[in-house]
Amino acid sequence: MPIDVLMPFYGDIAQFRTAVTSVLDQRDTDLRLVVVDDCYPDPEPREWLLSLGDPRVSYLRNETNLGVNGNFRRCVELVESDHFVVMGCDDEMLPDYLGTVRRAAAEHPDAAVVAPGVEVIDSAGRPIRPVGDRIKSILAPSGAVVLSGEELAAGLYRGNWTYFPSLLWRTAAVREVGFRTGLEVVLDLALLVDLAARGDALVHDPTVVFRYRRHQASVSSVQAVDGRRFDEETAFFAGEARRCTERGWPRAARAARWHLTSRLHRTLARTAGLLGR
Repeated sequence: MPIDVLMPFYGDIAQFRTAVTSVLDQRDTDLRLVVVDDCYPDPEPREWLLSLGDPRVSYLRNETNLGVNGNFRRCVELVESDHFVVMGCDDEMLPDYLGTVRRAAAEHPDAAVVAPGVEVIDSAGRPIRPVGDRIKSILAPSGAVVLSGEELAAGLYRGNWTYFPSLLWRTAAVREVGFRTGLEVVLDLALLVDLAARGDALVHDPTVVFRYRRHQASVSSVQAVDGRRFDEETAFFAGEARRCTERGWPRAARAARWHLTSRLHRTLARTAGLLGR
């Protein structure tokens, strides 16, 4: 069965073309690419996409702008396969991405998520290692591993070492849980810990098969500047600490209460003069 690649689109057209091309150039060709245009004002992306004439590709345009959370939800509604990816329209798959995550999913059919190795790039496609991503690499498991329950949740509360656009999701599990409403920055983390609370597993394969683009125009970067990111994170982690305590997960509750990497990020932003509060 093909893997569905959902691509919410609103952004740089050149990077969008690169992202689409990286999907269609996969060595594992059994895929379906669905681009979900969130009311981008220029018709060029649609025209270019349709000019490819690839039967694996389809294009949909939202009637109104749904925003980040709304468009992610829309993408999940459109999934038809057992597994899917919600890929950023500025990210890149390396040629063996689909084959790697498909093998991991086949070896662990009950797992809800597959997290592969990721390389971080800048707006020009050059590999970079910002402080935040160096910390992510330290927090990530060093080898192949299956994580679930409190162990998975506690690790993610200490620092979300995953990269959302690189994750392969099992459709049935995600639809049973769903994205929480009202979140923009930590909606992926919320979904991961909600899956962990049910006992679902995450499979990590450290093989680097995905390129995640880090640039100042991202939602998280913009919101970090004016503090909205940290307001959302503070409220989220406080609620998670309470939930974990009620669940009888003391290690996870402690990790959520401290949320060290979020606090470190806020401190660095203040030190750099990016945050006024």
